[in-house]
Amino acid sequence: MHFLLQLLIPSKPKPLTNPLLLKSLTTSTLPQTPSSSSSSPILNRQPNPLFFPYKTLFFHLKSSPDLQETRKLHALVIAHGHLHQNFSPVLGSQLVHTYICLNSLQEALLVFHHLPIKNSFAWNSVLKGLVDVGHFCDALRLYHSMMSEGLVADNFTYPLVLRACSGLCDVEQGGIVEKSIEFDRIHRGLEPNVYTKCALLDMYAKCGRLMEARRVFDGMPVKDMVLWGAIICGTMQSGDWMEAMSLFRRMRWEGFRLDSVIVAMVIPACGKLGTLELGMGLHCCAMRSGFVDDLYVSNALIDMYAKCGHTHVASCIFQCMEFKDVVSWSSLIAGYSQNCEHRRSIDLFMEMVENGMSPSSVTLASVLPSLAELKLMKQAKEIHSYVIRHGFELDSFVASALLDLYCKCQSIKEAEFIFDIMFRRDIAIANSMITGYALSGDMESALRTLQRIRKIGLRPNSVTIVTVLPLCNRLTMLNHGKELHGYVLRGALDSEISVNNSLIDMYCKCGYLEHGKRVFEQMIVRDIITYNTVIGAFGMHGLGDQAILFFQLMKEERVHPDRVTFIALLSACSHSGLIEKGLYFNDSMRRDYGIVPDMEHYSCMVDLYGRAGYLDDAWNFIKKMPMEPGIDVLGSLLGACRVRQRIDLAELISNRIFEKKLEDPGYYVLMSNMYADAKRWEDVKKVRAVVKEKGLMKKPGISWIQIGWHVHSFLARDRSHPQFDKMCQIMVVLILDMKDEGYVPGIRYLYNLGGGDEDIGVTEITL
Repeated sequence: MHFLLQLLIPSKPKPLTNPLLLKSLTTSTLPQTPSSSSSSPILNRQPNPLFFPYKTLFFHLKSSPDLQETRKLHALVIAHGHLHQNFSPVLGSQLVHTYICLNSLQEALLVFHHLPIKNSFAWNSVLKGLVDVGHFCDALRLYHSMMSEGLVADNFTYPLVLRACSGLCDVEQGGIVEKSIEFDRIHRGLEPNVYTKCALLDMYAKCGRLMEARRVFDGMPVKDMVLWGAIICGTMQSGDWMEAMSLFRRMRWEGFRLDSVIVAMVIPACGKLGTLELGMGLHCCAMRSGFVDDLYVSNALIDMYAKCGHTHVASCIFQCMEFKDVVSWSSLIAGYSQNCEHRRSIDLFMEMVENGMSPSSVTLASVLPSLAELKLMKQAKEIHSYVIRHGFELDSFVASALLDLYCKCQSIKEAEFIFDIMFRRDIAIANSMITGYALSGDMESALRTLQRIRKIGLRPNSVTIVTVLPLCNRLTMLNHGKELHGYVLRGALDSEISVNNSLIDMYCKCGYLEHGKRVFEQMIVRDIITYNTVIGAFGMHGLGDQAILFFQLMKEERVHPDRVTFIALLSACSHSGLIEKGLYFNDSMRRDYGIVPDMEHYSCMVDLYGRAGYLDDAWNFIKKMPMEPGIDVLGSLLGACRVRQRIDLAELISNRIFEKKLEDPGYYVLMSNMYADAKRWEDVKKVRAVVKEKGLMKKPGISWIQIGWHVHSFLARDRSHPQFDKMCQIMVVLILDMKDEGYVPGIRYLYNLGGGDEDIGVTEITL
């Protein structure tokens, strides 16, 4: 208030600097008496700038051009006592409103709290100021204070309060406000106008309550473009892109013409759904209606074409734009990155910087994945420095992208540093860190991170669950998987298809097919991944008939199979010995669905023949393949030859495998074991010589066991475990117990492929 005190010093009143304002104020103070003469002392007296009529002050407050003039007018209002002795509610409320319009919330609040009487205009003005700067909690507290003082909310109040509710995602408070609106309508005759209804609809939509939003929307007898835009936008923000497109079609069917706002709003939905044809149709509509040069429409088109994989079209639109903003650049940079055109994404980012355009947080988060894929750590650290200099380090999207980058580049320490700063802010940061640990094989740290975020009150979301559940698959930690399943049910995440798919996969890989089947049966909506998971799981466990039943159900639900479906089906037939069914599905894949078989399908067919004992048919199948057979195809038949003791065919296959100059000695081991079984020791020596000449080393097998959260790993001949001696003592006890039970150990022939000079021979394994 020091500036007010300075203005009120009577010895040196500060003159107004606006000449037009000074002229009008001065003129209005002159006495207007017809009997006055030029010699009157009143007329000769200089006008007093501190004496202005009430109406003049109100007029100039209402049209005040800037903050400085408003402060001077504020001083005049105080000088005339309009805020104290001669209090004027109208002038006081207008002063509050003027400060709010000039984005001076603190001064508006100072005046507001000193008003002896506050009318609805003053309350609504302060409410607007708080909502505009995002102080939603303060806005709701102010609204409740207003109600407690007996004032009646109106069609200016309710839209502001509902905006605060949507900003906080407080649907419960929004429901209370809706009841107040209905009470005013019934008992006070205050009908909610279109702005109130639109704010109510928007609040429900942004809080994810589409049913309530549709109820409000459908209950309005007259709908305009604002309402249609609100319901479509709200539906899109909740992630229901298909419903948003349905509403758009209904709007067009009811005769509403397109405008640039609706077009720019709907086009991204086409990108999300991958409906390129509809997006192109909207592009044509925009061109015919003259919207194509609209910046927002152009940006939406770039985003849509990029998401549909047509980055060349997105690039053409970008190049033809007369004016580009940061969203234009960011959309195309993100499009290149999402379509694995990482070098083009980085080059466009560099061009953006060279053109003097400052990257936003979205731009940085869009280019960082490309740097991660190309492992460009130097450039990534330069961008990290830029992020810190410009204050983006606390942005969740940027931090998450940086964390992903460091994890992919195996810089876990840097990733952990970012995580330790940011992990309390956003669950997405925690998801990125868990994924990073999983990629580096540190399962223990991944699960410990999950515990850590739950302790601080962050709620794991569907992405967290989908990220963590595969860790339970890998370690067969069924108890942890069940705990996560319980959390899914309590948190109402079981409506997410991806979560259910991960649960099915986890249960099936842990061997609990019935649990997985139960999750499958409880799903309301299933997608192609759901069916591929259950078909593959039941087939892998030798339940081919049940896998085929799932495929029949899939067709009944009109879910179109893909190449993965037939890999799962052929594998199921192979593991269950259903050779005729396998041959049928192999033909049906091409004939009925137009799917061209690839190497994995051929490998499954060879495995199908091999497991059934039709080795010659499998070999003929390989020779008729339209492409050069891969290692997996040949290796599948080689393994079958070992089982069936077909060493003649195995030699033909192994020659073709060894021509590929493998670095993996596994197939050499397989052939040496076959020669050893046939007691062809000279051939065993030849294989050993080849292995020694190539310098191949067999990777040692690893065993592990999990106790609590810790995983204990063991290599062959590994004595490094701190409890090794105690384990050996227990092993001796177990071996003796097994012998007492009548166990007779088998005899196998081992061959040392380590490259040493030991004599080749037969070793009998005894217990």
